[in-house]
Amino acid sequence: MNINTIVDAEFAGKCFRDLRNAPLSAMRGLSTKDAKALHEAFNITTIGDLANLKFVKWASAINVLADEECDTSEQAAKETLLDDAVEMTFPASDPISVDSGITRIEVPPEMVDASTDHQHAKSIEASTKQATKGR
Repeated sequence: MNINTIVDAEFAGKCFRDLRNAPLSAMRGLSTKDAKALHEAFNITTIGDLANLKFVKWASAINVLADEECDTSEQAAKETLLDDAVEMTFPASDPISVDSGITRIEVPPEMVDASTDHQHAKSIEASTKQATKGR
């Protein structure tokens, strides 16, 4: 990251020690008015003071830990129950495996003639012929 993109032009090229002791308004986007409000609220005047402010440290810690937090056992159980319920409702919702060998559908489903394209089509045909011979 180029540090000059987050500090005002007047502080570009300064070393980190100098920036730590620079006024809050040295940070790009933090006006003199904002710096004054922070000074009045927290009695801070420099970038280093802001970084060491306990509220900033606490907020940073919470933010980092939130990313690493695991679900409680209750949350995990609810998620499992929800997953199971969805699977029971929509068992065919799982995507087709890429390894299944299916590359395309030969005939659109609405065009299939069930009487000839059925797993028992031959036995149905034979049964139909037998029934019509008897009439």
